[in-house]
Amino acid sequence: MTVAAYPSFSSGALESLCQSLTEGALTGSEIGRLLAQLSIADPDPGITKWRRLAAALDRQQQQDRCGNKVIAFLIEAMRPVRFVGRTNEFEERRVALNHVLVFSGLEILPDGNLRTGAAAQTLTEADQRAGRLRAELAKRNVHPEVLKFCRAELLQSNYFHAVLEATKSVSQKLRDRTGLIGDGGELAEQALALGKAGMPFLAFNTLQTESEQSEQKGMMNLMKGFFGTFRNTTAHAPKISWSVNEQDALDLLTMASFLHRRLDTAARTPRQV
Repeated sequence: MTVAAYPSFSSGALESLCQSLTEGALTGSEIGRLLAQLSIADPDPGITKWRRLAAALDRQQQQDRCGNKVIAFLIEAMRPVRFVGRTNEFEERRVALNHVLVFSGLEILPDGNLRTGAAAQTLTEADQRAGRLRAELAKRNVHPEVLKFCRAELLQSNYFHAVLEATKSVSQKLRDRTGLIGDGGELAEQALALGKAGMPFLAFNTLQTESEQSEQKGMMNLMKGFFGTFRNTTAHAPKISWSVNEQDALDLLTMASFLHRRLDTAARTPRQV
C-alpha cells in the first residue's frame, strides 16, 4: 500500500517541535534509541538535545523529500504507554506540539494517533484547536465530570459557555445524588441545609459537632455563591455583555471540580424527598 507523503517541515517548525519534545521530556539516550529504531541517522549526538534532534530529522526529510520520518518520530515519541503515571506531562507535551502541527493541518490526538485537517492560519485559531484551556485543566487534575460537560466548549476555548456548562454539571450532580428536581442556589439549599430536623439530604461529615455543622453550612453557602455569581449571570446575560477570560474560566472550572469532589464523598442521609 502506498503511504501518503507529508510535506517537509520548515526549519522554524522543526525547531519548535524538537524543543517541545526535549524540554523536560526526551533524554539524550531516548533520542538516540528512537532515531535508531526509525533508521534515522544521528550525525551530531554531542550537541544540545533539541539541536541534535532537529539536525537529524531535517537531514532525513531532505533525503526523503518529505516529512514522513518526522511524523513517525513524533508518533513514536508520543505513544501514551511512554507516559504511564505521567498523564499531565503527556497532555502538556501534546498541546505544545499541536500548537505547531496545526499550521500544517495536523494534530496528535489523546490516543497518540495523528489526525489531518485544514491548516490553521492564525495564532488564535491554533490556540483554540490545540485545546490550551483543556491542557491547563488537566494540569490541575480537574474532576472528569467538569471536562465531560464542557468538552465541546473547551475545545473551542469558548469560555462563556464553558462557565455555564460547568455550573450545570454541579446542579446535575446534586440532583443525581438527592433525587431533588430544583436548580441553582435553591437546589443547593434544599439539598444541603440542616433544616428543622438537623438532617440535610447530603452530609459532608457526621454533623455531630458545632464545627462539623459549620462546615456543612459553609459548603452550602459556597455552592450557593458559586451558582449566584456564575450560573444566574451567564444564564441571563448576553455573551457580549458578560466577559469571561481564560483565567476566570480556569478558576471557575477548578472551583466546580472542588464541588464535584466534595459531592462525590458526601453521605446520602435517610431523609426522604
